[in-house]
Amino acid sequence: MIQNATTQNPTDAPPSEYQPASARYQEMVYRRSGHSGLKLPAISLGLWHNFASQEFGGRDSLENCRAMLRRAFDLGVTHFDLANNYGPPPGSAESTFGRLLREDFRPYRDELIISSKAGYDMWEGPYGNWGSRKYLVSSLDQSLKRMGLEYVDIFYHHRPDPETPLEETMSALDYVVRSGRALYVGLSNYTPEQTRQAAALLRELGTPALIHQPSYSMLNRRVEGLLGGGSLIEALRETGLGSIVFSPLQQGMLTDRYLQGIPEDSRASGGRFLRPEHLTDEVLGKTRRLNDLALGRGQTLAQMALAWVLRWPEVTSALIGASRPAQIDDAVGALSKLDFSSTELEQIEKILAD
Repeated sequence: MIQNATTQNPTDAPPSEYQPASARYQEMVYRRSGHSGLKLPAISLGLWHNFASQEFGGRDSLENCRAMLRRAFDLGVTHFDLANNYGPPPGSAESTFGRLLREDFRPYRDELIISSKAGYDMWEGPYGNWGSRKYLVSSLDQSLKRMGLEYVDIFYHHRPDPETPLEETMSALDYVVRSGRALYVGLSNYTPEQTRQAAALLRELGTPALIHQPSYSMLNRRVEGLLGGGSLIEALRETGLGSIVFSPLQQGMLTDRYLQGIPEDSRASGGRFLRPEHLTDEVLGKTRRLNDLALGRGQTLAQMALAWVLRWPEVTSALIGASRPAQIDDAVGALSKLDFSSTELEQIEKILAD
């Protein structure tokens, strides 16, 4: 079981002289999340494995984390997405973010959408996992302390709990809003039917669900119902939820990083989630053909992959990870061409189906 070793407040440090770009809202596209009043940037930044500074036990430098946040905000990326266990170690991403929030972004708090989640292993014992009221409320309290916040804008249940009644989990989400710990609540990794049930319960409680966070990419199309289990897109349409899709670049597989094989210093060479066996000849063949199509559109493969998931009205935002600021620039560049011709969509379908 994972230990929660980073519940402390971020350490003291002198404030920076950061001044965000004055034109940061001119080029970004903002989309309304479902039937709510909240707009999110079409590209949001996830602070997961590449956002845990050495000061809090992580592997990245604080200055690189700072550079990524600054560049994102300068480009109009107002949404930063975290979870209780992001790191490693668990909690270190929130602690890193908390320090940078205080040093650079505190004056701009009302311009930001900050989210966190709970649902996976966080601390020892029966109350540090899944979806009980005890776990969710305690976890959010810890997250707020790590980040130095009074509230998060969005709090998610990170995954369904097969043993806790759904009514209890949704009641806990309702409570965190009514208690002032969160402004909105969301779901992640819920099936279409679970989404319908959860949305109905939250509506009855008076705290409608804002958003769903599923995994979706050209190489993972489960949300379309192509692998059985129903269409999450249809469930979102029926319930009025927006969505923010994670892994739209399939852990980097839908970039030019792996077109010629697996570099020794890449995530796939020794990663936990992306492994060499995922990059089969079949997959590489598809990504090379997709790359050719993207270049013909005047885009990188990553930019086309982001535009492709954003083609659905039900997809509010695409959630990217980054290890350096240049990757954020490339992702935001996708917004300059979001449209697809019918011929291009047919070509993509043929490549993915072959």
